This record gives sequence, structure tokens and C-alpha cells, in this order.
Amino acid sequence: MKMNDLTADLLARLQNGIDRRKEEVLVPKTKMNMEILRVLKEEEMIIDYTEVEEGLSVEIVYDGKEPMVTHFKRVSSPGQRIYIASKDITPVLNGRGIAIISTSKGLMSGAMAKSQKLGGELICKIW
Repeated sequence: MKMNDLTADLLARLQNGIDRRKEEVLVPKTKMNMEILRVLKEEEMIIDYTEVEEGLSVEIVYDGKEPMVTHFKRVSSPGQRIYIASKDITPVLNGRGIAIISTSKGLMSGAMAKSQKLGGELICKIW
């Protein structure tokens, strides 16, 4: 079966893995997924991700028994792109979460995009 929105699939798999308290989650390997995982690693929301034969293996961060990340929200979708100017970027959950934005300089967190005065497509929010 062909998957249309691989980013939504990535977020759903991560959410399901966290809900089931898994230490590792297997996700499809795409350039976009690798970039999203790179940003999550930079923001210390995942431990690491590695390439495996079946795709990408993501190690999830837990603080004791509680996950560091509990919610993933897809904002822009293939059918409805959502764009945001740098002046309109606001902190997610008063700074406890991040927004991932696709800018002309690549994918980055909302805080990084705002500091570089870059707007772009608002891919997702994670907290």
C-alpha cells in the first residue's frame, strides 16, 4: 500500500511507541524523516536514530519512566500547506515544546528559525 504522508506516519509511530513505553521505534527512511529526527536529536527529544535494513531505528528519551515527549501534532499536510513568517513564530507550550519548520536553509526548530529571521512551512509541533 502506498503511503501519502510519510511525515504523519513518522509522528504516529513515535506517538504509538511512546504510548507503549518502547525504547526503540522503527520508522520509514526518507530524507524528510531523517531531517525531522536530526532536529529532534539536536533538541534532545530523542537519544539517537540509526539506519537499519528496514528503515530508521529511533531511540526514545525517558526521564525515569516518563517520556520527555508526549505529543506530536502534524500542522502542514500534503493537502493543506501552512506557512508562517518569522515574526509569527511563537514558543510551543511556553517553551516546553518545539515547532519544526521547513525553511530555505533546511529543517530547523522554531526558535532557530526565529533567531535567523526565517519563515517557512510549519511541519509539526512537538511537546
